[in-house]
Parts: sequence; C-alpha cells; structure tokens
Amino acid sequence: MKRFDKRTVIVTGGARGMGASHARGFVAEGANVVIADVLEQEGRALADELGDHAISSRLDVTSDRDWGATVAAAEDAFGPASGAIVNISSAGGMMVYPNTAAYAASKCGARGLTKTAALELGRDNIFVNSIHPGPVRTPMTAGPDAAAAAGAEARTLAIPRVAEPDEITRMVLFVASDEASFSTGSEFIVDGGVLLGPAPQHEHAETTVAA
Repeated sequence: MKRFDKRTVIVTGGARGMGASHARGFVAEGANVVIADVLEQEGRALADELGDHAISSRLDVTSDRDWGATVAAAEDAFGPASGAIVNISSAGGMMVYPNTAAYAASKCGARGLTKTAALELGRDNIFVNSIHPGPVRTPMTAGPDAAAAAGAEARTLAIPRVAEPDEITRMVLFVASDEASFSTGSEFIVDGGVLLGPAPQHEHAETTVAA
C-alpha cells in the first residue's frame, strides 16, 4: 500500500519547478492531486501527463474566491483533502542575508505562519510544518544570472552542489505522511548545509616529480 492511497492533495504552485515535482511524487505514492497555480496552461499540461489521478485548478493564493473554487474542485473530483499542511519556506527563513529584506521577511513570515496555524489546528487533527530548502535547480534559477548566483552559493556548502527538485519532494512526502504524525509547527531543513555556514575549502598541494 502506498503512503497516500486514495488521499486528496492540493499542491499550490504545482504547475512547474518544485511544485510540479511534488505533484508527481504524490501521484506516484497513490494520491489524487489538484495542481493549483495561476499558470493555467502549464497546470493543465501536467494534469494531462499525470492522468486520471490529477486535475488542474486556477489558484491565485491571494484570492479567497480562487481558494473556494479550488477546494470545491478537489472535493468534487476526489473527496476532502488530507489533514497535513506543508509550507515551503527557505533556508532564508532560518537565517538572513544582507540586501534581501523583502525575501527574508516573506520566508520568516512563512515560518511564523506555520507555527501559528499549527497551534490553532492541532486539536482538529491537522498538522502544519515547514520545509526550508537551500539552492534548488528550478526554472526560477535557470537564467544565467540566477544560475551563477546559485552555483556560487552552492560551492561554499558542506554539500557543494545545487539540489534537484525531487530531493525536496522526498522530504515533502515524508512530512505530509503519517510517518510524521507527531510533528507539528516544526522546521525540516533540506539545505545542503546552508545553516552551517561556509565549509572549509580544501587546499590541493602541488606535487613535483623529478625526471
């Protein structure tokens, strides 16, 4: 039996990047998935790819009307959603960088929102946790400038590379599953060592061979 057999999952921002990876991961684990995104064409294409276990719904997360329509679409197609909320924040929600005030505020805000919701919803058997990735290879980091910045950051990490989306998905699947049934209001870190700070750089001694 798969971890999410016959469960209904809504993936916001699910049309591409990490969200699309998460949608694929949930379907592979038996879930029925609603791909919720403002990118309607991409969302429909992914739903078509995933087959009968996925539908798409337009969702602007700032719109109460869109949320109502998306939840109704999920319930009509598959039944009520499962009692776990997983918010994707960032390593930047656990520490801050200079010249990134707006980014830090949003990611720290997601962390605080997670904890508040966890307190409010726990007695209703709804568990709320956040995941904090480091640099991840997605369309947002595909441009030359963004890719160069992500690569430069990655080279300083204890695990000196950019993560693939499916590496974050594996953590999402764990946190959303019954395997994490006694965790709420918690942060799960998938950052390659960002929070550790820069790793020591190994010096390579030159070897001279005399003929």
